[in-house]
Amino acid sequence: MSIPIKSALIIGGGFSGMSAAIALSRIGVEVTLIEIDPNWRTDGAGITVSGPSMRAIEALGLLPVFLQNGCLHEALDVFDAKGDLLKQIPMPKVPGSDIVGGGGTMRPAFAKAMGEVVRSMDISVKLGVTYTSISDGEDQARVTFSDGSDDNFDLVIGADGVFSSVRRDYFPGAQEPKYTGQGVWRAVIPRFGVKNSMQYLGKNSKFGFTPVSEDEMYLYYTQARPTKERIPDDQLLPQLNALLAEYTSPITRDISATLTDSSQILYRPLEGMLMPRPWYRGRLLLIGDCVHATTPHLASGAGMGHEDAVVLADELSKGGELISGLERFQNRRWERCRMIVANSHRLGEIEIEGGSPQEHTQIMALTISALLAPV
Repeated sequence: MSIPIKSALIIGGGFSGMSAAIALSRIGVEVTLIEIDPNWRTDGAGITVSGPSMRAIEALGLLPVFLQNGCLHEALDVFDAKGDLLKQIPMPKVPGSDIVGGGGTMRPAFAKAMGEVVRSMDISVKLGVTYTSISDGEDQARVTFSDGSDDNFDLVIGADGVFSSVRRDYFPGAQEPKYTGQGVWRAVIPRFGVKNSMQYLGKNSKFGFTPVSEDEMYLYYTQARPTKERIPDDQLLPQLNALLAEYTSPITRDISATLTDSSQILYRPLEGMLMPRPWYRGRLLLIGDCVHATTPHLASGAGMGHEDAVVLADELSKGGELISGLERFQNRRWERCRMIVANSHRLGEIEIEGGSPQEHTQIMALTISALLAPV
């Protein structure tokens, strides 16, 4: 069956954009990817990846690449601030996959490896370039670029992140991401022989760490912070050490003691949004954080972008009219993305309010189970 497009432009070279480029190229679409950063950099420390997100990575043919740059774990161990075990949440075998458990990787390393895959394929990559206008026509969309060139495409995909320019420019009235009242700290630390991903629930915060290699883990700490603000670089280490003082188990004390100015400490305010349907307008489609930006509480942010790519390619492969394929895509993705965004937001509320640890662990366990369903 013939697919409804022959060419596609993808705006944005992050995880969602690269995943879409790979997925569409593999079904025979001529893909052009543009990225405004001439160096194609990815900021950040590590990321935790759920088992269902690993399934999407596998479907994209990227599992070997992930395993070269990360590692898997089979459970999430949840403790209170003193180190008493509250619950072990197993990461079962993912249906439709050989994967057992979730994973962790350094974000820049995996992004670089994905970029190398994109470059190895028949995909045109243009760096330091963005769009200046997109005109939707009956047969194709006309796009002009910041380098003065222009071209026609059967489909234009906005994958330019939570603060998407494509959304702002071509979906008037679309909601903007909102600050959640919480920020996340991240750092890179020694692994200390840790086997599973581990999480500690404090009074108004959460502290955890995920293995990302044989020798390293990445640390995360979610903090209730009423205002959205930037932390000066010289305050990152002392402020994070002060925050971790609440957690008194031996391993958390050891971890705190290893933190230095070279631990790649980062702080980022957490924002989220779920854009109501439609996610497309004519031949222009939004994917990833452009439409379903979530907080990291369920380790599914990047994974939702990987899943978008898998589902989009699957629906377009069914043939028929382009608009029908885009409609099927958004409707197939809606409830799953809504659940992740809503449940992640609720987990953040519980942490900010100092709410029930039992509700927190129950939401995590039930959501992980629900995500095992096919995408």
